[in-house]
Amino acid sequence: MTTVVVLFNLKPGIEASDYERWARSTDLPIVNALSSVRRFEVLKATGLLGGEGVAPYQYVEVLELESLDGLHADVATPAIQQVAAEFRSFADAPVFIVTEPI
Repeated sequence: MTTVVVLFNLKPGIEASDYERWARSTDLPIVNALSSVRRFEVLKATGLLGGEGVAPYQYVEVLELESLDGLHADVATPAIQQVAAEFRSFADAPVFIVTEPI
């Protein structure tokens, strides 16, 4: 199973409450409805284990996929392109990491 992990901070001037409202109302339901996605969740970093320092990223998205090829096909649709554009308006240089179990 392929999993995509997305690490990001919000762009300067973006309020966390605005992003989180959009994530709950738009991003989560739309992405979870894609046939290529088994499960999608958005996690908010609350600190580092051990309690010292600040997490390098504010948010982590985890997409467990049915199919990476299917995801490529899904994101090519106009509806998902709109969601992706909205995501890019919030996220400052997101890092997309494609993973697989070992």
